[in-house]
Amino acid sequence: MDTIIMIGTTILDQFQQPTLSFLIAGMMLAALGSRFEIPEPVYKFIVILLLLKVGMGAGISVRSANLIDLIVPALGATAVGIVIVLIGSVTLARHRGVSQVDGLATAGLFGAVSASTLAAGMAILDDNGMAYEGFIGALYPFMDIAALVTAITMAKLAAARRAVTVSGGAGVIAGGPTAKPGNAGTNGGMVRDILVDTFQSPAISALIAGLVLGAFAQPETVYHSFYEPLFKGLLSILMLIMGMEAWSRLSELRKVAHTYILYGVTAPFIHGLIGFGVGLIAHELTGFSGGGVVLLSVMAASSSDISGPPTIRAALPEANASAYLGTSTGLGTPVAILSIPLFVALAEALI
Repeated sequence: MDTIIMIGTTILDQFQQPTLSFLIAGMMLAALGSRFEIPEPVYKFIVILLLLKVGMGAGISVRSANLIDLIVPALGATAVGIVIVLIGSVTLARHRGVSQVDGLATAGLFGAVSASTLAAGMAILDDNGMAYEGFIGALYPFMDIAALVTAITMAKLAAARRAVTVSGGAGVIAGGPTAKPGNAGTNGGMVRDILVDTFQSPAISALIAGLVLGAFAQPETVYHSFYEPLFKGLLSILMLIMGMEAWSRLSELRKVAHTYILYGVTAPFIHGLIGFGVGLIAHELTGFSGGGVVLLSVMAASSSDISGPPTIRAALPEANASAYLGTSTGLGTPVAILSIPLFVALAEALI
């Protein structure tokens, strides 16, 4: 009974968090036929501010970390982010009835990191007296950016291949260069073009620009006085917009809702165990702490609720927000939080 109450309380708490509550409010507005709208230029401005803030915060964390101690866990975090998306690409994204771009967008959010889930993991470790490295917060951008870039690149590559097939050998990469037979239409050229297009996109560019500024400049004054105070308010507006979009496309998920539910419930455990395995390798190689292993697992189990949604929405506007946001924030986040005691127990048993 206590377990059921804890699960119910955790889920209710997630519904009251700004990310999910404003998303639901947007869906309610759309359901009631509201004419509420945010002009596209204003929306794009909000996304750029949000991602600059996320990138700067990550860069500041990286700058203050011990780079020698950071390098092995950072490489491991990058690998975990990529592997999670690759797993999603051959499971969820290939399931019958699931749109490939929706599946990859969902996998991208699950490969990226939830800052709130990471904070919950730190609080639990503090309560248990389990030590962890001070640079742990600097690991999340490595997993976050790797997962998002991989998911976006794979989705655009799949779309380009479909365009080439439909047109009989010539297609256009949305927002990027033309794919021509024997040149950019080849796999190598197509991948290169899409990678360039992805890194030049406003969302990824803003994220990376913020990361570089935070790591190599000293933007703390403007970060704390301008970006940080605006962040939660701007994020709530973004969630309203995405909630209205999600409602308009909710009907597309009726036939495959069970697939997303299964993925949302099982993926955090599988991804967390992958993170735990990589953390154990880092522990053997560098003496990475047991608490660090747990938090790497928590990052892997979590799904992005801050940097991921605006990045995916900006880079893959054709993806169904009902699918990737509903699965990640509605299911993945509560399950990831509930899985934290499992990883703590594993660390205490094995390390």
